[in-house]
Amino acid sequence: MSFKKSFLLFFVLSVSLSVTAQEVNTPTDLTEWVNPLMGTQSTFNLSNGNTYPSISLPWGMNCWMPQTGKMGDGWAYTYTSTHIRGFKQTHQPSPWINDYGQFSIMPVTKHVFDEEKRSSWFSHKSEIAKPYYYSVYLADHDVTTEIVPTERAAMFQMTFPSSDSSFVIIDAFDKGSYIKILPNEKKIIGYTTKNSGGVPANFKNYFVLYFDTPFTSSNTWHGKTLAKDTLEYKANHVGAMIGFKTKKGQKIRVRVASSFISPEQAELNLQRELGNDDFNTLQQKAKAIWNQQLSRLEVEGGSPEQVRTFYSCLYRIMLFPRKFHEVDAQNKTVHYSPYNGQIADGYLYTDNGFWDTFRAVFPFFTLMYPELNSQIMQGLVNTYKESGWLPEWASPGHRDCMIGSNSASLIADSYLKGIRGYDIQTLYEAVLKNSEQEGPLSSVGRKGVSYYNKLGYVPYNVGINENAARTLEYAYADFTISQLAQALQKPKADVQKFTKRAQNYRNLFDPQTKLMRGKNQDGKFQQPFNPFKWGDAFTEGNSWHYTWSVFHDVQGLIGLMGGQKTFVSMLDSVFTMPPVFDDSYYGFPIHEIREMQIMNMGQYAHGNQPIQHMVYLYNYAGAGWKAQSRLREIMNKMYKPTPDGYCGDEDNGQTSAWYVFSAMGFYPVCPGTQEYVLGSPLFRKVSMHLENGKTFTIEAPGNNDNNVYIQNCQLNGQEYNNTFIKHSDILQGGTLKLDMSNTPNQQRGTKPEQLPFSVSAKK
Repeated sequence: MSFKKSFLLFFVLSVSLSVTAQEVNTPTDLTEWVNPLMGTQSTFNLSNGNTYPSISLPWGMNCWMPQTGKMGDGWAYTYTSTHIRGFKQTHQPSPWINDYGQFSIMPVTKHVFDEEKRSSWFSHKSEIAKPYYYSVYLADHDVTTEIVPTERAAMFQMTFPSSDSSFVIIDAFDKGSYIKILPNEKKIIGYTTKNSGGVPANFKNYFVLYFDTPFTSSNTWHGKTLAKDTLEYKANHVGAMIGFKTKKGQKIRVRVASSFISPEQAELNLQRELGNDDFNTLQQKAKAIWNQQLSRLEVEGGSPEQVRTFYSCLYRIMLFPRKFHEVDAQNKTVHYSPYNGQIADGYLYTDNGFWDTFRAVFPFFTLMYPELNSQIMQGLVNTYKESGWLPEWASPGHRDCMIGSNSASLIADSYLKGIRGYDIQTLYEAVLKNSEQEGPLSSVGRKGVSYYNKLGYVPYNVGINENAARTLEYAYADFTISQLAQALQKPKADVQKFTKRAQNYRNLFDPQTKLMRGKNQDGKFQQPFNPFKWGDAFTEGNSWHYTWSVFHDVQGLIGLMGGQKTFVSMLDSVFTMPPVFDDSYYGFPIHEIREMQIMNMGQYAHGNQPIQHMVYLYNYAGAGWKAQSRLREIMNKMYKPTPDGYCGDEDNGQTSAWYVFSAMGFYPVCPGTQEYVLGSPLFRKVSMHLENGKTFTIEAPGNNDNNVYIQNCQLNGQEYNNTFIKHSDILQGGTLKLDMSNTPNQQRGTKPEQLPFSVSAKK
């Protein structure tokens, strides 16, 4: 039976049985549930994900994408576009960060190479986008282009019409590029230097292409000039135009690879990853790799839309951070350092903003992909040795973006959850340096650290923007450092210092408004105070969003607010207030503001990261049932497996990781501890196939769209009343069984010992 027929059968049966969830059995080929176009219907003014279809392998060094935007446009693929200009090798983590190491390939049947003139109409109806394969019909050229990726290489298969004017355009982009054609070898080599920052002066992405068809013409071009009979060119913007005489249905295949190290390494990457495999073999290999990774999580008992959303989000988690290392001729792992321009040994990962991803992406790796996590930690050691600093936003080197010193969270969470294989002593040295110094960029080290360490907060009136947000994030980072110091048996003075600093969040709590508020250097709160003002003292949010950023001591925050009842009321207020805002700091409504405003959930701004953990905080006040209801509402309302499927920037897997964790039924509110806070699982069954060979299963047999509340819970057959699950319990394998109901159990999980971890209420 075909997939489509089996899908239809399950759908018809579910409707006829009036099952609310329209339950389906998930097929073996999980890639069929992934929609790489989820989140691509985005603009500068409104983000529905700000994603692009990444045709790649999990965490692969290179991605490929159809390019609809102009060269240099961060919105390189948008769903509403009508034309494709080329198929680009990309390393872009975000349209706001933009791209580097980029060049493109474009088949045409006209004597054109300029990106405007060569562009072609296309339709999503003739487009196939899968993680491991992409195909589209270019109407203006009557050419179908197909791509299949490996980690550092790819194969193109282009089906041409009958024409004596068939060409393949190679565009090495501007800002300094080189191209050379070797017709006798059916080969092109070159490099691109186009980037958006974060690279040394000697940065190059070297590429090599081999064609399976002899050239009938070979020309380079530069700018808008065709350099006839010129086989080599170096200038600001160069490319190649290779001609063929084709028959109808003739396929021309191109094998392409690149390297940040050298042309020779690009050749090696091509031979090693493509070998003599044909297009279909490479496609099947890529599909198998994706299925192997996706099948680590198996879900049952959800609607087709929920299953599709789940695996589309899981795919997004597996794209970043990307590998920046390669394997040399001696089979040694090496990398070009974007920090000092040298070739060095070892792993390196990049294209990640830890301000976003410390919250759920990296905790997901520590749980499901500890070996990957260990390699990333080794890469952090290398980054520190090569640059003198830990990265906070790398693409591929340090970028001046966002705030905090959240690398401490990644490192502590990794070590405290038992992941080894890296130099933790060097990383501890690095986090200590981060806690005492400002870096060469405002996003590296700690901006305002001298004020923070002296006063216990970053003042509002000393010219340091987003000061309150910095204070709150530094305090959390200090908690993770204190935990790491204790685990490493560091001097007691270290532990005590960071334990004390972890309480610095208290310095910004305003008892009058019960909210976090900027404070001046003289100790007085900033005036006037508008809790709806975005930015200013906060980062891409307002006080109603950032007040909850006390991940490590929610009980302390509850105490400041006056107890559980007031705390719950404050949480409720986030959803019941109108979506008013003050955008005067920015001068216009930034897209995050607009995304909050249009979602009809009050001040709840799920489209950005600071508030994403907030719903789980109901558990800390003995009102977990309220979290369960809200979580289902958010999952069902704000996520769809469609081009407009996110409610804001997807951000390197973070918004996706929130969904994947929440759909499984728990969330890492405080990385650096051993606990995940319980929510309301979306499926009737989730099987977590762990790297240690064990399987942990979450069963909710009575689950449906109405039964969102946990009535009772059993862990491995024993009654379990905690509102959290421990990391160690999951790693041992077993079953967490939840009895779901359409009415809340307001008595479950209300005793102090049943609540999640807080510093102020250590168990």
